[in-house]
Amino acid sequence: MARARENPGLTSIDSDYQASQPTLRVEIDRALVDELGIPVERIAATLQTLLASREVTTYIDRGREYSVLLQARAFDRRQPNDLQGIFVRADRSGELAPLSAVVALREDTSALALRRFDRLPAVTVEASLVGDYDLGRAITDLERIAAETLPVEARVSFTGVAESFQETSGGLYFTFGLALLIVFLVLAAQFESFIHPLIILLTVPVGITGALLALLLTGQSINLYSQIGCVLLIGLMAKNGILIVEFANQMRASGLDTRAAVLAGASQRLRPILMTVLSTVLGALPLALATGASAESRIAIGVVVIGGLLLSTVLTLFLTPVLYDLLARFTRPANAVEQRLAAQLQEVAPATASTHGQPG
Repeated sequence: MARARENPGLTSIDSDYQASQPTLRVEIDRALVDELGIPVERIAATLQTLLASREVTTYIDRGREYSVLLQARAFDRRQPNDLQGIFVRADRSGELAPLSAVVALREDTSALALRRFDRLPAVTVEASLVGDYDLGRAITDLERIAAETLPVEARVSFTGVAESFQETSGGLYFTFGLALLIVFLVLAAQFESFIHPLIILLTVPVGITGALLALLLTGQSINLYSQIGCVLLIGLMAKNGILIVEFANQMRASGLDTRAAVLAGASQRLRPILMTVLSTVLGALPLALATGASAESRIAIGVVVIGGLLLSTVLTLFLTPVLYDLLARFTRPANAVEQRLAAQLQEVAPATASTHGQPG
């Protein structure tokens, strides 16, 4: 906690460990007890038996079983100097040695309750973040302080928001990849091609870049809610590409070449794209301007959606036609089979007409 207080990004540092209960600690002189031949286990058993209690046997009386407990009398275990009346037997001499000769008493304090976490004794340290100091940096700094300060057998775990952040950050890449895969498979089934979905999804990094720039400009951090907004952007960004690619495929099916088809698609679908983007941005604007309770979460999502969607829209209006012109030429129009059959019928029709026109 002293090291954590040196960090200007952390404030209100506190823990649940309050050493307020008076405690009397018994420190054993290990060298002396080894010389006398007194096992440490014997000293512990003697103290437990006389000062606390220990069950040594049971007996049955009139059909009921009773425990036999050994314990010193109450007035013999009230003061620290009562240890002078306790003796332990030394193995080497076979004689009784006063316990006060081999142990020392030290007054100390301890916690009223010993809490546990993951079935281990634990002390919980809490802190609040200051300014733009984000949770990810706080976790990294605390782990570094713990590694430098705590003993090697100590273990550091996180609870609450920090635990949720770690779990979400660990699964973000899997969730993001799974979302891309699902969108890719759905688009592949829609277009009956693997190249057209690739054209649409290649614009996703542009939107993520816009989201990160929006977070940087507004002073927001990459947190749980901004990550959710990035996953949401995948579907929002794919919408613009779908409008252009779908219309371009229809133009190709009508007989235009690849470049003419995509230019027609980009120009004809400009208005629907701008209308849907504008409506989405205006819908996310209240989130970005939110105030009150839980405003941080709504602001993060709103900023990511607005920034990512605006930048992706501006760039995909140029990037998607270029990618379509480069990659769509490796695909065939949707009615390619129909066009080939029509061409073959046109070639066969004049020959048939000329054959019927010859004199018999």
